[in-house]
Amino acid sequence: MTTIRFSAFSLLVSLGCASPDASAEAADLAGAWTTDASVCSKVFVKSGASVSFAKDAELSGSGFIIEGSQIRGPSATCRIKATKEDGDSTHMIAACATDIMLSDVQLSVRSIKANEILRMFPNMPGMEIPYYRCPM
Repeated sequence: MTTIRFSAFSLLVSLGCASPDASAEAADLAGAWTTDASVCSKVFVKSGASVSFAKDAELSGSGFIIEGSQIRGPSATCRIKATKEDGDSTHMIAACATDIMLSDVQLSVRSIKANEILRMFPNMPGMEIPYYRCPM
């Protein structure tokens, strides 16, 4: 059970959200996000109007895709159930599914500047991970 919970937590660590400016809105979070803007083309591929993960994307970096109320990571898909705006921060509750489990997870992000956010961990003050929106 600990391994399953760790897998879900790992997915959410790799997930992030962003908003283009100081005031975050759910619609502002759409797009492909990665922890290193220089590897966008190695993590994501675009085919027509759809964006997906490149083959062996996890070797190049961490990332996620937000489309509407869905967040996709390389190993899980989440549905955003609730969103709360608090200044430049967005707090979400997401129902996530992997091949072996379902769980609800809290995801909090803070807008830094256009196309850049910080993933915050409420139970771990000072721990933040930057994410950058990839031009697709």
